[in-house]
Parts: sequence; C-alpha cells; structure tokens
Amino acid sequence: METANNDRSVLKNLVLGFQHLLAMYSGDILVPLLIGGALHFTAAQMTYLVSMDIFMCGVATLLQLKRTPLTGIGLPVVLGCAVEYVAPLQSIGNHFGWPYMYGGIIAAGIFIILIAGPFANLRRFFPPVVTGSLITLIGFTLIPVAFQNLGGGDATAKSFGTPINLILGFTTALVIIVINIWGRGFFKQIAILIGILVGTLLAIALGKVGFSSVSAAHWIQLPQPFYFGVPKFEWSSIATMILAAITCMIESTGVYFALAEITGRDLDTKDLKHGYRSEGLAAILGGIFNTFPYSTFSQNVGIVQLSGIKKLRPVYYSAFLLIILGLIPKFGAIATLIPSAVLGGAMLIMFGMVGAQGVKMLMKVELNNKNLLIIAVSVGLGLGVTTQPALFQFLPAEVQTILSNGMVVGSFAAVILNVLLNNTSLKTRVEEDA
Repeated sequence: METANNDRSVLKNLVLGFQHLLAMYSGDILVPLLIGGALHFTAAQMTYLVSMDIFMCGVATLLQLKRTPLTGIGLPVVLGCAVEYVAPLQSIGNHFGWPYMYGGIIAAGIFIILIAGPFANLRRFFPPVVTGSLITLIGFTLIPVAFQNLGGGDATAKSFGTPINLILGFTTALVIIVINIWGRGFFKQIAILIGILVGTLLAIALGKVGFSSVSAAHWIQLPQPFYFGVPKFEWSSIATMILAAITCMIESTGVYFALAEITGRDLDTKDLKHGYRSEGLAAILGGIFNTFPYSTFSQNVGIVQLSGIKKLRPVYYSAFLLIILGLIPKFGAIATLIPSAVLGGAMLIMFGMVGAQGVKMLMKVELNNKNLLIIAVSVGLGLGVTTQPALFQFLPAEVQTILSNGMVVGSFAAVILNVLLNNTSLKTRVEEDA
C-alpha cells in the first residue's frame, strides 16, 4: 500500500514538473533560435545550441534549487536565458565574433558572483511598495509577449493573427480558466498542462503541426566545452554584458520576493546572496559550454500561484527532465511541436497571474499619496518604455540597452522615488500636500 502511494506521489510530481517545463520551454528555446538565426548558425550548430541550452537550463535550475553554504535560494524557481541578453549577444557576436560573446558571458557571471554580497545588502531599498510595483510591472510587460505568441509568434508574418491561431490560443486559455473554476484537486493543479495539451491536440487535428523536426533531430547530444571556440575578452563586450546582467538581477530580485510571498517565506540578505551567486555560476557554465547566461524565469510565479504547488520536488523533476531533453534532442524536438498560439494562450493566463500577484502585494501597502505616486510613476514608465522602445533610438547603444528595458526603468524609478519620498524631507512635503 505504501509503495502504491509512493508511486502515485512520484507520478504526481513528475506531471507537475512536466507542467513547469512546458510553460517555460518556449522561453528556453526562443533565445537560441534568435541568437543562432542572427549569427547565421548552420543546422548542426543550431541543433547543438538548442540542445545544450535546454540541458544548461536544467543544470542552472538545480543550482538554484539546492541550497549549499554559498549558493541556492531554495525557492520553486526555474531558470532560463532572459530576453534581456538577446540584443547584447547579437551585437557582440556580429561585431566581434562568437568567442568574445562567450567571453562576455563568463565575465558577467564572475561579476554577478562578486557583486552578490553588496547587491543583496540593497535589500532595504526593496520594501513592499517597490517589490509589489516590480512584480506588477513584470506581469504587465510580459502580456505583449503572450499576445505575440497567441497571434503566431512572428508579428511580421502574413499568418499572424489568422483565425486558426486565435482559435488555438483562446481555446487553450479558455480550457485553463474553466478547469480553474470547476476543477478540483490534482486536476486543477495541472490546468496549464491540460490547456497546452488540448490546444496542441486541436492543432494536430487541424493539420497545423508537422513532425519533420522530430525525425530530423539526433538521438544523443553530449555537452562539449568550447564547442564554438575558446572565449576571448574585450572591454566593451564585457561592459555590455554586465549592464544586461544587472538588469536581470533586478528582475530576479522581484521574482524572489514574489515567490517568497506565495510560499510564505521571509527572505534575508543571505538568501539573496545565494540566489545571485547561483545565477552567476550558471552564467559561467553557460560561457564554458557555449550557451547563455541564466536567470530566474518570472512566468514561474504564475504557475506556482495557479497550481498552488509550493514545494520544490516538482521543480526538481522539471530540472531533471530538462537535462534529459537536452541530452536527447529527438525527445526535445517533440516539445517544439507545440504551436506558438497555444503557448500564447497559456502565457496570457500565467503572465496575468504574475501581474495580479503584484497587485496582491500592493494591497498590503499603505496607499497614501507618496506610495500611490511611486506605483503610478514606476509602472507607467515601465509600460511606456516597453510599448515604445524606439523612444531612445538616437542614444548610444549602451544607454539604449538600459533605457529600452521597461523592467529596468520601472525598477529604478520605484527605488529612487521610494528613497526620495519615504526617507527624506520630501516625505513630509508630499504628506502635507495630500
């Protein structure tokens, strides 16, 4: 009887881990496809890049899950390469070459590890009004990504927004909503997975899924250090990657606090140091194995909130599944069959839940005049920059890297306004004017 219960527990955690994997899989393979395409990788090179990126996502996730004396935040997090790194990597790869791109990744990883302590000590600058604004902004700035996928993935394609894509996307979202309303127990916990499976099966029935990528994929792909060449180092490439790394550290901080809020855990400075160091170590390994730097995926907040699963075991299963898929590209290719529109429908719910979690955190904040100003300006600036990144197109490329990212602009605005309004004489002035 006990063996049967254990078997059911393993199967349950495996299914929940698979749900985590599917929800973030598109983000995992998106970056290598964008980078490889921009740098004109061959088919063989692209196969290695995608497979090893999936493998390293699993390794990076394990580094963050497992607490050690120096690393691991021990929250239900999943790691992948953030889109903030895409433009810098494309620029470095095209202007200087692949070795300098990987040199920049390793340097950024070392920088993250070195700055982990001082950056964690900035925790006092992230009170609930700041972290709540940050999480709200993360969710709302990701909604356009969900809609782009829902329309087919490529907004410039003629097929973007066709009725078939809309049917697949909104059917997936509707299934997830219906299960969350009327579903019970484990069935409700895997609502996202069921929605994605229903959407994919519908796409297959409508003839929108081809299986050629599975037959063309290899059976085995082992990790190989310096596959594309030995890393080289150049100051401007390193500086660009460090700027992108700081951006991701800010976003990761918000995700840490959001997951801590959901799981009922209080984070201290030591926890944050461990989290940052894990991401730095993952970036160094990414440079060595010629993949990417890795940071905490924000969409995971939505999965944890929707499923109600706050334990680490399902995420461990997800990490091991990623490692297996990375070593066996043919299995990994099966997950690429999921249409972008289906993933977009799931993302719509998940990213909306991230934003809603931020609003929930803000409900615990005293909504006086100064805090309302912090929320309004930070969220407004972040969303504005996200929708109109061309606003800074005439500024230097390094400055654009920072200012064209809504997360960074909104985060800095929230931190600076909080310091000014809640810690200086301006506080009194604003309260008097309220």
